[in-house]
Amino acid sequence: MRNNLMYKLKTLANGLKFIAVPLAGARTATALVMVRTGSKYENRRNNGISHFLEHMFFKGTAKRPSAQAISSELDRLGADYNAFTAKEFTGYYVKASAAKLPQALSVLSDIFLNSVFDAGEIEREKGVIVEELNMYEDNPMMHIEDVFEECLYGDQPAGWETIGTKENILNFRQKDFLDYYHSHYGAADTVVCLAGNFKKKDETEVKKVFSAMKKLAANKKAKTKEAQTAPAVLVKHKKTDQAHISLGFRTVPLGHRDEFALKLLAILLGGSMSSRMFLEVREKRGLAYYVRTETEFYSDAGYLTTAAGVPLEKIDEAIAAILGEYARIMKEPAAAVELKKVKDMVAGKFDLQLESSDANASWFARKALERREVMTPAGYLAIIKKITAEDLNKAAKKYFSGRGLNLAVIGPYQDSKKFEKLLKIDN
Repeated sequence: MRNNLMYKLKTLANGLKFIAVPLAGARTATALVMVRTGSKYENRRNNGISHFLEHMFFKGTAKRPSAQAISSELDRLGADYNAFTAKEFTGYYVKASAAKLPQALSVLSDIFLNSVFDAGEIEREKGVIVEELNMYEDNPMMHIEDVFEECLYGDQPAGWETIGTKENILNFRQKDFLDYYHSHYGAADTVVCLAGNFKKKDETEVKKVFSAMKKLAANKKAKTKEAQTAPAVLVKHKKTDQAHISLGFRTVPLGHRDEFALKLLAILLGGSMSSRMFLEVREKRGLAYYVRTETEFYSDAGYLTTAAGVPLEKIDEAIAAILGEYARIMKEPAAAVELKKVKDMVAGKFDLQLESSDANASWFARKALERREVMTPAGYLAIIKKITAEDLNKAAKKYFSGRGLNLAVIGPYQDSKKFEKLLKIDN
């Protein structure tokens, strides 16, 4: 088992955090740079720029003047490389065989520190991002969670889509990217992680190269506003052959004492093929191919929700079935054997995930960015191990209420009225 991993954390003089996570016997190494910025750090005018900027890091530097120059060099290494933008963080990574890490790290640091954000490349990339937006909107299984967050948070950064709007995408200019980069990409909001089979000289190189980053003032975002006294519904009309729904509750932000009980509760409800939602909604009733319960914890808000793709003519039954499982966990605490199964599954999944250098880099970098102290996998599992059936029951009773209940729907419906009368939960 590798969940009792050792790591080294050093804060450089400019405030940047560097984490080294050695993995004995690994054949690969991953370099990941993660920044505390994303769509929740934007305003209405520049919504979408964090994601667009992420694309532009792969378009050219003075040393590697084109997207082809960057991708060709990484492809020659046989590397896996990409980037991602979320609401509260943005990341860039390269994973390569251990012997190729120095070259991979050279490319990653160059694009992160020296990208030129060429105006012509920006204009060409606009079409790419508009098509990415279209792709998400044409995939309700992926898009339903964006609609759910819009239902929860409305017209504020927490409720806006990370990719932005077509209008913003098409209106961005080079100055917008330069301004955002120079104001949001500071050392104090950045974590660099090396995980896997790396050498001391790789650590030294990271510290040397990234010590040149400017410190800047810490990034600030508007606090998410939450105000709800009755169930809420948001319907996105789309001609589909099935309805996609996300039905859940407001909960708590990162660091709250109920965070881990809620996370385990979500896994018990809909985190596996033997979970309650899966057995009830799919196996017993045949109402869905996919059904999943997940949690999201932001720095200032959180939620638990169950999503599913269901028959148009049986959407009412599917909503009732999901609400029924929420109600059942409030009334009937989980049996000891069920809770043990869920905990064993969490531990087993950790063993599978932590065999890879990229999963370790993601875990440690994100924890360093989110929390005052880095939480190791072993520390996480120790907390999970202590959670009782009573803890889950209390969390369900506390947060599964009509006041915080929200339903998002994508399908051929014109309004929300037909669903509002369904949103009742017996607690």
